[in-house]
Amino acid sequence: MARLRDAINSHDPQRIADCFTEDYRCELPMHPSQDFQGNSHVRDNWTKILARTPDIKADVPRFHAGDLTWSEWEMRGTNTDGTAALVRGCVICTFHGDLIDWTRFYLDPVTDGAFYPDRVTDGA
Repeated sequence: MARLRDAINSHDPQRIADCFTEDYRCELPMHPSQDFQGNSHVRDNWTKILARTPDIKADVPRFHAGDLTWSEWEMRGTNTDGTAALVRGCVICTFHGDLIDWTRFYLDPVTDGAFYPDRVTDGA
């Protein structure tokens, strides 16, 4: 996870893609129509992300390595239109050697109360 975090923070789409196998599979359970395969798709995605949020910074506050590696991510930056970008969530992945070969992404932009507008947040 540190290798991928450092690659993201380098802002080099090819370095990010190099963290994944050529036949890498990505599943997005919350957005299944966006599932994809291949590290070339990773490079293309990150080229677009970095064009929109060129100063993005990734952090991995927690992870557990095993047959399935679980990691918590936070990525923040400023979009080219001046708005703040903040994405948080978890990623489950497997490795082939030292390369990621499969993931399930549960990452989404952070919204402030948009989904639960009536939620009480004062601890009550």
